[in-house]
Amino acid sequence: MPDTKAAYDAVATLYADTFRDILKTMPLERSVIAAFAELVQTHDAGPIADVGCGPGHITAYLNSLGPEAFGIDLSSEMVALAQKAHPDLRFEEGTMTALNLADAELGGILSNFSIIHLPPAQMPQVFAEFERVLASGGHLLLGFYAGDDREPETFDHKVSPAYRWSADRLAELLRQAGFSEVARLVREPQEGDKRQFQQIYLLMRKPVTPTT
Repeated sequence: MPDTKAAYDAVATLYADTFRDILKTMPLERSVIAAFAELVQTHDAGPIADVGCGPGHITAYLNSLGPEAFGIDLSSEMVALAQKAHPDLRFEEGTMTALNLADAELGGILSNFSIIHLPPAQMPQVFAEFERVLASGGHLLLGFYAGDDREPETFDHKVSPAYRWSADRLAELLRQAGFSEVARLVREPQEGDKRQFQQIYLLMRKPVTPTT
């Protein structure tokens, strides 16, 4: 995904300035992220990786809630800004198609609108990678823009080409990768939203492996 990396490198400072305090204005998003963090912490299966962390503002919020959290991003400029803003946290470059993590290393994965730039054909590979690095009973929280029930739809994203997805289609791909659905949140477009699309969070879990 070199084009996506270059595009976010180019706008990293503007992006960080724009979204640094965005969670303060998003109570529903804060609540679903907080519920996810509590579930991960209760199961205590490992840290949370914020995959596609950008400038690290949500990684820092997750960490403030209790569980250990760290960030991964494709953009080296985003990672540098995240490290500068949150020097006490861990941030690293990486791609969600091949995470530099051990099998079953994580208790949770947050992918907050970071899958939207992936070509649809890569989605099964990414979900298989998420399943690989999550521990038994680990949770995945996936945020994205909603499309209809047909093929994923492209839309005008100011930074890099992006896609909208049917929630049911993504949930089915996740089930095929070995996840079960816990919950979903659908937020209707609000006044002032630049994109008049539904925003969806899918909360998924990797089944607990029975011990013998």
